[in-house]
Amino acid sequence: MSDDAPYLAVINPAAGGGRCGKRCPAAVERLRAAGVAVDTVETSAAGQAITLVREAWAAGRRRFIAVGGDGTGYEVVNGLFPLAADSGERPVLGFLPLGTGNSFLREFTDRGAEHTIEALASGSRRACDVIRLVHADGVLHYINLLSIGFVADVNGLRARRFKRWGEFGYVLAVITAVAGLRARAYPMRIDEGELDEALQTFASFNNSKFTGGKMMMAPHADTADGMIAVVRVGEMGRLSLLATFPKIFKGTHVQHPAVTTCQAARVELRLTEAIDVMVDGEALEVVPQVLDVLPGALDVVV
Repeated sequence: MSDDAPYLAVINPAAGGGRCGKRCPAAVERLRAAGVAVDTVETSAAGQAITLVREAWAAGRRRFIAVGGDGTGYEVVNGLFPLAADSGERPVLGFLPLGTGNSFLREFTDRGAEHTIEALASGSRRACDVIRLVHADGVLHYINLLSIGFVADVNGLRARRFKRWGEFGYVLAVITAVAGLRARAYPMRIDEGELDEALQTFASFNNSKFTGGKMMMAPHADTADGMIAVVRVGEMGRLSLLATFPKIFKGTHVQHPAVTTCQAARVELRLTEAIDVMVDGEALEVVPQVLDVLPGALDVVV
């Protein structure tokens, strides 16, 4: 599809507690006024964006805009892949960050929708890696991060037990997860290294630096280096975790003696049971097996 073909804006009107649905019409009109050709489609259920994007890809579309938060972007990416990788084509993905969290874009700007509208109008693009997770039941793709352990436990608790409490639900999930805190073994092999079965409080496998909006989980991450930025946190007591975790907003948590970081092209996990996984803000239960990188597989409009 040519560079002047219309974008397909995949809109999640429920994102941001419904704010996306209210703000979206004006944002789309601003794009059109700037000369950007845009068609729109709205989702009405979780996971629907994946299906809509796959149908659009089959119809020949290659330019998309994720309108919502991180979850909307995650679904659009999983609609594009593995189709794009199998075809050898590089899709174009822009963003209108009108949801709750927009962690991926923090890598490039703190101006949110204002910046992305300008980028879409100018056609500014950057190659972006896509990380692939093969798990026991299939495969998924992401462009931000995937975490296991404490971080994923908090996300899973909030999704399953405290979602109706809104932002306070996150506080309740943190309190519950801290009360039950325990380090666990997540046997993994990084590249050609030895199998590591040390106990860990949590681990994160990152493509970009930020999570939860402004938390800099992986200061060493680069979205276009063809590598996974790995952050692992060893055994840590409750008080130490509570004292260290706020440092994530500046990325200085990685200076703690229990934290190790590295770059990896491939990570193998040796797990036999499903665990909580947080991927681009989504709460899943899977048996992770292999993480690897699709270098520069996506053009992001930033």
